[in-house]
Amino acid sequence: MYGYSGKILHIDLNERKFWAEEKPEEWYKIYIGGVSMASRLCWENIEVGCDPYGPGNPICIANGVFAGTPVPVGGKYAIASKSPLTGFIGDSLSGSWFSIVLKRAQWDGIVIHGQSPNWIYIMVDDDRVEFFPADKLMGLGTYETEEKIRDIYGDDQLRAATIGVAGEKMVRFANVTNDGRQAGRTGHGAVWGSKKLKAVAVRGTHGITVADPDTLLKMSFDITESAQGPYTEKYRLYGTSTNMLNMNKLGLLPTRNYQEGVFEFAHLVSGEYLDEHHKVKVIGCTQCPIGCEQMSIVKRGPFTGAMTGVEYECLQAVSSNLGIGDMTAAIQLVDIADRCGMDAMSMGVTISYAMECYERGVLVKEDFKCEEAPEGIELNFGNGEGAVILAKMIRNREGIGDILAEGTRRASKHLDNERGTDSWKWAMQVKGLETPGYDARALKTFAVGLATGTRGPCHNRTAAYDPDIQGETNRFTVDETRGKVAAGTEEYAAVYDTLPLCKFIRRCFTGKADRAGAWPTIAKLINATTGWNFDYDEVDLIGVRAITIKKAFNIREGWTQKDDDLPYRWKNEPMTIGPSAGHVVTEDELAYLKKIYYNAKGWTEEGLIPKKLLIDLGMEDVAEEIGV
Repeated sequence: MYGYSGKILHIDLNERKFWAEEKPEEWYKIYIGGVSMASRLCWENIEVGCDPYGPGNPICIANGVFAGTPVPVGGKYAIASKSPLTGFIGDSLSGSWFSIVLKRAQWDGIVIHGQSPNWIYIMVDDDRVEFFPADKLMGLGTYETEEKIRDIYGDDQLRAATIGVAGEKMVRFANVTNDGRQAGRTGHGAVWGSKKLKAVAVRGTHGITVADPDTLLKMSFDITESAQGPYTEKYRLYGTSTNMLNMNKLGLLPTRNYQEGVFEFAHLVSGEYLDEHHKVKVIGCTQCPIGCEQMSIVKRGPFTGAMTGVEYECLQAVSSNLGIGDMTAAIQLVDIADRCGMDAMSMGVTISYAMECYERGVLVKEDFKCEEAPEGIELNFGNGEGAVILAKMIRNREGIGDILAEGTRRASKHLDNERGTDSWKWAMQVKGLETPGYDARALKTFAVGLATGTRGPCHNRTAAYDPDIQGETNRFTVDETRGKVAAGTEEYAAVYDTLPLCKFIRRCFTGKADRAGAWPTIAKLINATTGWNFDYDEVDLIGVRAITIKKAFNIREGWTQKDDDLPYRWKNEPMTIGPSAGHVVTEDELAYLKKIYYNAKGWTEEGLIPKKLLIDLGMEDVAEEIGV
């Protein structure tokens, strides 16, 4: 088989044993790689109804079809497990060398079963797996852990996926980190912590064989050349942080826990300000000709020395959404998150929830007592130093940080039960996952994409904000076309997440970010790698199958259409200033949007998947379990 080894590595943490599972080529043609393959591995191996922190929740890692080939931005892999935040599928992507080394070790994926009685790390050395005590790694940050493992082996080609302190303490939105990149959002780091797994190190020494190397090289060169042109210019110059001013102009920039969509100090936390005052250099992932990560440093003040990569989603969560107009505090907050392995988006939204609780009197100064602030914190919006202290409290599960480390859904339930309040109304989450950096009250197509998202509200898993923002739809209204648009953008994004390819390359195929532009080229890339005969329609099915297997997983875990919801604020509290003021997504609008979305997917009115549809997609075993 070209492009794949045909083998999945299984590792049992309890028994300290491992084995190889061979998969047929037809299985690969259906699930390809990335989030689709990782989710399918969860489907096959998870104990239905298990506790996300129990031994029945495996860690499933899936490589990409293009990892280790010349294909630009193809060096990504996926992790999936049952999310401790949502109880549904948690799928994440990360880039750089880990995926390539895993492919060179001749593994298309890894499934890690059970729980270890003691903290360990795993070494995958081609076809050999060893288990080692992690005593000397405990308490280390993500970057430090990677470096320590490389030092142990004296091999700078070895790569490791790791957790930091947040994962060790099972903060529910802890990440897994490799090569400075984050597999974030859904709490994989906490799952690793529950298994007492500190790291997975990989060394691979084999080559990667493709079907048509000449064609693949020529196409890869052409795409790389295009990626150095105007289609990626904004990413190369300012990274995604340039969206701060764009979203502020549209009245969509989350501000003070999504109370408003316009931030008066947006210019001080913009990508342009970051570029002028803090940027050190630009970094690209492995196999990436674009380079969008803006490595930035604090040069003076109380946060001097803080340095990390900054992008839009993390930046808005720890600046405008906290009412903080101080870029140095924002960099420090992202730095804390990255070093301890904590999702900066969920962390920021959780802190903004706590700030609103403080301003409404649900929490008081004394609630924030800790070793660093023994008298407590005046946690008003805009308090950068207070936010930094609270981030550390969450990381360490210290004081009120122990409650907030559970995420906004669980934290609000705890506080409301304890103090008789309604703080759930400003807990900005869907299915337990915190919301991303676009206010959905004035993005009606995006709103249904967030409500129905299989892993929770995610700008990466639905691209439905794009037609709203680009004016292809009227973002303030609802009509019968929105279900089809939302379903189509979701499936479009799922193709990229399954291969996986970074979506920033999408205009570099033909200059158009649509199926007509990209799919013929992607089909040729797949065929040159694997020797298959994929065409336009087969590429389309990649996205459909990816969404379907994730949705099927959720249905089997007890999903109902009531889970497809939006935060109370977006349904009931319009913004008062800016071009998006006065709008909400009403209950009637959301119900209608869900109905036409389910219909566009070919599902039932209840959002369930017909058995025939599953069989037509080659998922006969799934049809037997959850098809209607």
